[in-house]
Order: sequence, then structure tokens, then C-alpha cells
Amino acid sequence: MYKVLIIDDEEPLREAISILGDWEGLQVDEVLEATDGVSGLEMLKAHKPDLVIVDMKMPEMNGVEFLRIVESEYPELLTIVISGYNDFEFTRQAIHSKVVDYLLKPINRQDLNQALRKAIGLLEAKRQVRSESITRNIAYNMSLPKLKEKIYLSIIERSLKKQSNKAFLALIGAEDENLRYGAFVLRILNMESIRDSRFNSDTELLYFAVANVINEMSDDRLQCFSFANPKQEREVIAVYTSRGGYPQELLFQSEQLLKKVVSTLSSLFGIISAGGVGTPCSDALELADSYEAASSSVQAVDLLKLTGKAVIGPQDKLPNRDVHSLTGRVSILRSTLEAGNLNQAKTILGEFIKKVRTSGLFSLGDADRMIREMVVLFNDIALELGVPADKMPSSGGERALRSFRLQTDFATFDEFESLLMRILEYYSEQIRKSIAGDRSFNVDDIKEYIDNHYFEDIKISMFTEKYFLSREYLMKLFKQQFGYGIHEYVQKVRMDKAQQLLDDSSLKIQDISEMLGYKDKNYFSKAFRNYYSVSPSEYRNQRAGEGKK
Repeated sequence: MYKVLIIDDEEPLREAISILGDWEGLQVDEVLEATDGVSGLEMLKAHKPDLVIVDMKMPEMNGVEFLRIVESEYPELLTIVISGYNDFEFTRQAIHSKVVDYLLKPINRQDLNQALRKAIGLLEAKRQVRSESITRNIAYNMSLPKLKEKIYLSIIERSLKKQSNKAFLALIGAEDENLRYGAFVLRILNMESIRDSRFNSDTELLYFAVANVINEMSDDRLQCFSFANPKQEREVIAVYTSRGGYPQELLFQSEQLLKKVVSTLSSLFGIISAGGVGTPCSDALELADSYEAASSSVQAVDLLKLTGKAVIGPQDKLPNRDVHSLTGRVSILRSTLEAGNLNQAKTILGEFIKKVRTSGLFSLGDADRMIREMVVLFNDIALELGVPADKMPSSGGERALRSFRLQTDFATFDEFESLLMRILEYYSEQIRKSIAGDRSFNVDDIKEYIDNHYFEDIKISMFTEKYFLSREYLMKLFKQQFGYGIHEYVQKVRMDKAQQLLDDSSLKIQDISEMLGYKDKNYFSKAFRNYYSVSPSEYRNQRAGEGKK
């Protein structure tokens, strides 16, 4: 017999569920009720029901919060969601929490009992599985797909031993001598942009959609089981199985399937991916070799030839070639970053990237290695210059980079170059802040410099590099203090000085122009007219006329 808990703040709905449910036929001997998520959690703890029916919109604690707690503290508990709100947030949490069913109000007898039968069927299956030897050593909260995923991952990581795990291997058909296995790998090149634009910034939902497309495209010849690689960002692994068949035939079929998959993902979601296929095998434990071959195929994709479209990697190994490294440029990059000269650092990095671009072949694997190397080298530079460790990525991995708001997508070499520049800019900013903390700054110093050097070519970059402050911050600070922008103030000082010099009739306008820092007399005259609405000559004549009076 089973125990069910209904959680809803509306008494009429709780009563309707109690009346409509075929409890006797479903072997439910106790139906409990709670009015909100908080009291529902208390009843969970006290009565330990087998199934919970929960409303998504309630006071105190709504269904989303309730499901999150249940997912963490009661992973074996089955849930049915009822809501009058067809809201994406609710649907997403329901998918994430793996609820049995999602019903919209008003509830009818047929839909309710269909969902209840589905839940009771799962409970019956769990009870039956518990009595079988295969599940004595596994956690009961693990669904069959999740268990298969863990088995495949253990094989791929070469950590699963055949003799001691025969029961587990039976779940993937390893005892069937006619079954053939193989793997193909997908790397989602524009994962972040697609996740944010099409999947409400939910990475799990994106992976679910990709895996679902792969599985749905399976046919009688090839059956696919797909899942995201938890240890490799952007990567989805698909294990394909076939009953019999020659290796070359299976390899051809898997390549055709992969081509359809990358094309479908592109047309449905705009996903740009790089795929690789591994050689089929007759032993499930050889899947590690097939996966490594597929992964190597993806890593071998030539980034220089990518045009922002899906691609399948080559089967052949890459030829030996020179490895591009930033190590030889570390010293000069350190000097420019310490001096606050980001533009020069970008020029140095740009020259290095240009050399890479003309090398003829630069693979995705090369790109991954270069990013990791760059982070390691720049971490060392930053630490030497006083940047706190918590301001630097712990590794070159994407999760570490994204934790510092660095977008890591690249589906072309140009996008890869932009990523390297973003990494450089990030470290430059952290180094600038660290060094600026040790340097005193007074905005009056800038005003004094302009007052004494107004005749020189004054650029704001002179001050940003000296004081390690951003252009925007420096200009804002100066205007707040003196009521002028920096360029405006330079112009004001020059024009005030021009008036004084024009009052001296012995000075030629050409001489005055040069004394104020203008190389061109005409440019000075134009600037003076724009400022005072009269030309220098007209101003001098007016002053002469005033003197005669």
C-alpha cells in the first residue's frame, strides 16, 4: 500500500483531488493534506509519503522552492506538479526535478488518474528492482538512464572492471555477443550564446535538448544513448549500439547519423558544433578507445578553416608540427602590463596571433592548449604584480574563465582571437587595479600639468597610463572637480592664453599659433573663431579700437 501527500493552499482543489483519485484501485491507503510548502515539508519528515502532489503557486513557499528542497533532501520521492500557470520557470524546475507529470488546472479525473497510475507504476517498479540482486549495491534514487550514463562514463574513463561489475554491464547489453558499440562526440562551439538566447541561460536544458535530438534521430540500425560529459565543457557524448554489422559499415552509418545530427541542431536551434566519430567495437569495455578516437577527431578540426558552421572532424591523425607558445613573449608582456600600456600588450599578442594565423594549420586542440597556457602564464605575471589569487582563474578551464565573466565561445579563428584579447584585457585590468592601489592620485595634478604644458600635444592616455585609471573614470572625476572635460579645459587654457598674446601687437598671429601648440595658423584661427565667434584678426582689431576710445 502507498501513502500520498497533497500540498495546495486551496481547500476546494485538495478536496477535488481526494474525490477524483482512484485511491483504492491504485492501492493508496492514506491521503494526507498540507496547505503550503512549509507545512508540506514538515509532513514529509513526519509521515514519509511515497508520492507528493504539489501546487506550484502557494504562499510561504511556492512549488519551485519546494521541488528544489525535495530534489536535494528527498531524491527518491516521486512528485506530480499541478499549476494554473503555464510558466517557463515552473516548467523548467519540473523538468530539472524530474517530476512524474505536470498537470494544468482545472484538474479532470482522467488526467489525474493517468498521472497517478504512472507514479504508482514507477513505485511498483522500484519495489521490484529492490528485490533483485542487480540493485543491491546501487543507490535507489538513481534512474536507469542516469545509471547507464555512469556506467558508460566509467568505461570511457577506464575505471570499470568487467569481473566485478557484471551486473552493471548487463544493463547496457554487454552480455549480448551480437551487440556492437561505438561513440561519437559533439563539441558545441557557440554554447554560451545559444544557451542565453534560446534556453534562458539554462545549460542543463541545452544539453537535454541536444541529447534528445540525437536520441530521437536513432533508427533500427543504430540506437543512441546521449549525455553531457560532466568533465568536459561543451561536450555531448553519444554511445551508439547496433546488432551485428561490419565495422566499416557501422562507421559509415554513424558518420551519416552524425552529419544529420549537426545539421538538425543547426536548423532547429542555431547550434554550431564540431563532431567526431569513433571506430565501432564488439566489447563494451573497448568504448574507451572509440571515445578517444572520436574526441581526437573533434580536437583535430582546423580552426583556421572554420566559418561559423557545423563541421565533422577528420579520421586521420594530425601531422607533427611546431607548437605555438607565448612563453617567449612573457617578459615583454609583463613589462607592458606593469606599465599600464594595454595597447602595446595587444600589439604584441596580435603579432603572435598573426603568426599563428599564417601557420597553415591550427586545431581546436591547439586552441584549448593555448588558452590554458595563457592563463597559467598570466596568473604568474599577475601574482608577481600583487593581484590577489581570488581575482584570477584557477585554471584555463571554461568554468574558471566564465566565473570571471569571460565569454568563451569561438566558432571561427577571429572569435578565438577575440577571446585571447578578452583574457588579456581582464588581466590588464586586475594588474592596473593592483598597482593603482599603491599609487597616490590627485586630480589637481592633471590640471596643473595642463596649465603648464598647454602648448604640448596633450592626450588623456598620458594620464590613464600614469595613474592606472580608466579613461571614463578620469574624465568624470576631472569634470566633477573643475566643471570642464579634460579636452575642454585644454581648449579653455589655450584660448585664454590666446587673448593675452593677441593683446601684444608685436606678436604675429602665426607666432601666437605656434606658441599655443598649433602647427597650422588656419587651424588656430578656426579654433579661436569657434570659441569666441570672431577671428584672431577681428579680435585684435576690436581691442585696438577699444584702446583708442
